[in-house]
Amino acid sequence: MRSATSAIAVTCLPVLFLSACLPRDGNEEVRSPNPGGKPLPAGELSTAPTNPIELPDPLAPGDFVAADRTQVELGRLLFYDKILSGNRNISCGTCHHHDLDGTDRLSLGIGEGGAGLGPERTAGTGADRIRQRIPRNSPALWNLGHRTIEALFHDGRLSVSGSHVSGFVSPAGEWLPQGLDHIVAAQALFPVSSEHEMAGNEAENEVTAAFRERVDAGWPFLADRVRRIPAYGEMFAIAFDHVETPDDVTIVEIGNAIGAFIVSEWRNFDSPFDRYLAGDGTALGAAEVRGMELFFGDAGCSVCHAGPLLSDQGFHALGLPAFGPGRSNEPDAVPRDIGRMAETDRPEDAYGFRTPMLRNVALSAPYGHNGAYPTLEGIVRHHLDPVVARAAWRPASTNLPPAPWLADTDFTAMENGDELARQEAAINIALPPRTDGEVADLVAFLNALTGETAGTRPLGRPETVPSGLPVD
Repeated sequence: MRSATSAIAVTCLPVLFLSACLPRDGNEEVRSPNPGGKPLPAGELSTAPTNPIELPDPLAPGDFVAADRTQVELGRLLFYDKILSGNRNISCGTCHHHDLDGTDRLSLGIGEGGAGLGPERTAGTGADRIRQRIPRNSPALWNLGHRTIEALFHDGRLSVSGSHVSGFVSPAGEWLPQGLDHIVAAQALFPVSSEHEMAGNEAENEVTAAFRERVDAGWPFLADRVRRIPAYGEMFAIAFDHVETPDDVTIVEIGNAIGAFIVSEWRNFDSPFDRYLAGDGTALGAAEVRGMELFFGDAGCSVCHAGPLLSDQGFHALGLPAFGPGRSNEPDAVPRDIGRMAETDRPEDAYGFRTPMLRNVALSAPYGHNGAYPTLEGIVRHHLDPVVARAAWRPASTNLPPAPWLADTDFTAMENGDELARQEAAINIALPPRTDGEVADLVAFLNALTGETAGTRPLGRPETVPSGLPVD
């Protein structure tokens, strides 16, 4: 973790649709004296920062893992097919929907047992209702196929490893199968194994019962469901050279197909900022240039939002407002989310969460690992003064579908003074204050990270899937 003097800026994770960038400054044209990833000398523009800034290199198609077209098309169907959930009632696409820019727009997700889509999703009724909210915000899927990404999930519990037979450190440990193409393919295996996300409540079906026996024991049941559907069997044989009969289909091929779809479908880097990096000095308006220069200069945002993905891929404690069931490495009397520490057991990692990538961040609200802030301005201001911002924060800022049976515990963590003090002590960012105008400029720049084709994905949502189950 970085010291208390480290700088960090905007965090994003997850998805409110903002259809356009903030307005440009009318007819005011701003030209870059030196775009394209090279230092921008101070004094070149009236808005130049105190010190020279260095912009990241542009993204290029070759920076991303390749995806076989037939696997992508197969993965698209699996992504939206509820056959992969224990009770056949939820899919990957339910919480990462095309109409919602790849997420659900909720602070904390409503998984297995819920009904509906996005902000209209309900927590269910009767015996099938949810037993807890998903502990964290549904992360955005943008550009996950970039070759430099070595860890996923808010706490990094899945990471690339050259010393493990499977190639990854993961919650499945030694039981993670070999043959997964990349980290996104590996990630696809875990939502289906989570009781509250897709597997179902205890004893509701053979899948969740198997997962309770051993972390990998439910995957063969799901693979068997898929390969018994003739259309899927034929598609797997076409998509994978080593698959000769449906019996050859395992959870590995399923994960690889879903992973291929994700890395292909959600690749996007054609924003005004990307055009600017490519050499178009007129791509950004005046406010956006000022915000860019603050971001990469005096505001210190790029200390953690670094590199071409605008993320250092590290973990930082921001002291976000605490609510929801939390996630810890042992039972706690009070719900809390200890972040990275749950995976490493190192006290210095307490309450740290992974720095999100920022392209299309305007499409990724609400913000924070738990979706605490509904707007970019709110999360920017939190970074500038976490203690004051958290004290002023109110539960009404969340987007949590009503679940009266959870109401007594939804915000329990905020009532525990000792826990709040521990979270505050762990905060490891310290940024200089900014004026209201500077905050507005930073938000303008963040809006300029929205891809011009972000709302038009290559394949989109399928109308039907081979299982015949309804598509959300």
